[in-house]
Amino acid sequence: MASSNPASARGDACATLDAAAPGALDQAVRVLQDGGLVVFPTDTVYGVGVALSRLDAVERIYALKGRDRSKPLQVLLADATSVAGVAGPLSPLGQRAVARLLPGPVTLVVKNGELVDPGVVAGGKTVGIRVPNADLCRALVAALGEPLAATSANRSGEPSPVTADDAIAAVGDGVDLVLDGGLCPEARESTVIDLTGEAPRVLRWGAMGKAALEAALECAVE
Repeated sequence: MASSNPASARGDACATLDAAAPGALDQAVRVLQDGGLVVFPTDTVYGVGVALSRLDAVERIYALKGRDRSKPLQVLLADATSVAGVAGPLSPLGQRAVARLLPGPVTLVVKNGELVDPGVVAGGKTVGIRVPNADLCRALVAALGEPLAATSANRSGEPSPVTADDAIAAVGDGVDLVLDGGLCPEARESTVIDLTGEAPRVLRWGAMGKAALEAALECAVE
């Protein structure tokens, strides 16, 4: 599905663009800068994101999804070098995970840094960081010039979408723009790994399995 229509006014049906179309990325950046919600493909599932600095838009994500305010959003980065400031000081284990697992289908839970407002992470002291193995997503973050606060583009408790049509059916009435990049290659949520302790602990198994994770980290995973 693709359209050349401009991003809709809030409250109207969302605009949908072929992610590869000329100008699509620029239009998405403008929507994000204006505090809008953009749906985009990652390596795992479709996400809905806002500019990290737009706390008003963060509140829109929670309202759209019906998401419990105790559940934090993820922070999406353009590359592993952007971790500084988003994450607090990393342990040797955390440094190894960032170097070896990003970009990839994982979410790394680390200590929160000074760049992430408590409202993005439900007031917690940790943050889940992602660098998706998806060129479009990383290019979007890079073009915006700041990270995205994001989560899966579905209503809370419903399946995560792996196509743009799935995402539109789930949240299309509450977002400003959808970038259609086809089927997400992994078609499964990211594996979430807590790196705040002495040993890595998996909070959710997803696209990366135990063997691959342990090989990358060179240690056992709980």
